[in-house]
Amino acid sequence: MDSKPFSQACENNKQVILEKLVSVFSGSGTILEIGTGTGQHAVHFAGNLPHLTWQPSDHPDNYQLCEPWLAEACLPNINTPLALDVSAEDWQLPPVNGVFSANTAHIMSWPEVESMIRKVAAKLKKGEVFCLYGPFRYNGRFTSSSNEKFDTYLKQCNPSMGIRDMTELERVSGESGMFLESDIDMPANNRLLIWARHQ
Repeated sequence: MDSKPFSQACENNKQVILEKLVSVFSGSGTILEIGTGTGQHAVHFAGNLPHLTWQPSDHPDNYQLCEPWLAEACLPNINTPLALDVSAEDWQLPPVNGVFSANTAHIMSWPEVESMIRKVAAKLKKGEVFCLYGPFRYNGRFTSSSNEKFDTYLKQCNPSMGIRDMTELERVSGESGMFLESDIDMPANNRLLIWARHQ
């Protein structure tokens, strides 16, 4: 019996995300993944993007969850996962050339989302990008009834969670020196937002 943790959402979306990341992360370098979770994305992306070094990270309580997937894949371009509290004042991470995060913004509290955006911007150099995948609202409106139901469910689980609004995300990103380069429509009412450092 397979003892590795498993996310059906990761399995469903990993290939469609990869198809976008191929062009977004076309150069060499190290990509920090925030919220690696099970490790399914890390293994799939690193295995198909051998020119990159993939740096997994997750909350200090959760960062080792991905180790069974990483150990089985045994890929040379995946680093040891790091514990990362996005609210920490100093992330104490090695230099990176880009950042990727999937389905994290609606799980984090809003102050954590703000901290993540500001700290990511501080890690990136001009022209480097932050790819953020997940469901989002626009001007207070949901893009689908299923996303609205999902938001209600999240808030019932924890009032600090919820689908974030693009207006607020763009405000914080702009204040941090990043602009929205692309907003890509993805399956299952999700988006891939690509923020670029412009200073």
